[in-house]
Amino acid sequence: MLTFPRRGEIYLVAFNPTVGHEIQKTRPAVVIQNNISNEHSPITIVAAISSQFSNPPHPREVLVPSGGKTGLTLPPAVVLNQIRSIDRARLQKRLGLVDSATMRRIDDTLKNVGDGYCAWRRGKRVMKS
Repeated sequence: MLTFPRRGEIYLVAFNPTVGHEIQKTRPAVVIQNNISNEHSPITIVAAISSQFSNPPHPREVLVPSGGKTGLTLPPAVVLNQIRSIDRARLQKRLGLVDSATMRRIDDTLKNVGDGYCAWRRGKRVMKS
């Protein structure tokens, strides 16, 4: 039986080689592509996860609870301006899964990042749709 990555799963991903400001090295990432495409394609779409993020987080970052089903030890954030289409061969190891509430926040943030409008007011980062 063939297995495939599923939306919301967290994998250790080998991002290198990279160019310019692309996120580098082997690090966790969450699968954001839908399951039908994941099942039938050797390519998937992931968003990188980093343990280094702003406080408060940028509008393009979604905090993920560490521990539990995520398989992550440090408090991380999904960095939604670091999305990559990758060959599934870059998926080195399944670490865990984000919960449905976190996946909804990722989806909402992706919509706002796609709109590309970020306003800065009174020192707070605000995403507008």
